[in-house]
Amino acid sequence: MTDPSDREAIFHDVMARTRVVRPPRQALATFGTTNVHYYLVTEAAYSQLSGGPPDTVIREGRVIAERPRVVTPYYLLRLEGFGDNARRYLETVAEREGAHSPGLLYSYRNEGLQMNIVSEQQETVIANIEREIDRAEDPLSAVISGVDEMWDLSLMLFIYGMTAASTMSNVADLGRRRLLDVDAAGVPAEARATIESLFVQVRTGEADPSALQTELRHWGLWDEYEDRFLALFSKGR
Repeated sequence: MTDPSDREAIFHDVMARTRVVRPPRQALATFGTTNVHYYLVTEAAYSQLSGGPPDTVIREGRVIAERPRVVTPYYLLRLEGFGDNARRYLETVAEREGAHSPGLLYSYRNEGLQMNIVSEQQETVIANIEREIDRAEDPLSAVISGVDEMWDLSLMLFIYGMTAASTMSNVADLGRRRLLDVDAAGVPAEARATIESLFVQVRTGEADPSALQTELRHWGLWDEYEDRFLALFSKGR
């Protein structure tokens, strides 16, 4: 088992060696999905052993950022899948900020990962990729210089930075529409809007009823919406 201090040292080493050469030119969308095309460029881990000129590894893929959701500590504490440390952290936030204080939850998918190895210097490869991006005029392309043996951590550091850079504009957008306002039941306006959208989607067959039922229970709203939910399945609805 890796010593915790060793894990921390590895993390800080990768953090120091990871560099976002070219960030996306646009922030993450507040009200839609964002598709970021990334190139993660690293020096091949075996290059130090070969004694020859270093090879460069290009990992190309897409990070799909879903629309950020407005959540509260109360909501997150009712979700499954959090470990003890995460739950203790959420409980601390709930005590400090309030159980119904709104915040943003971002979710991502990494898709279409491809890997290519070329016998060129890393900086040359990066320059070539940047020229391609310039020609394509793609504002949602990014170039990251990372660590080969810990490339997934380099990618996560990029995602974290991208999120941090977008949060203020996302919060401002939501605030202007009053979607961060919390009602007497402790539910943000954005969450109410999501529930209304799910009702429409279930009615038209675009969403599974279980998704709506789960959302209602996580917000503690089942009793309030139960009759309306059951009416979706009554004849002549």
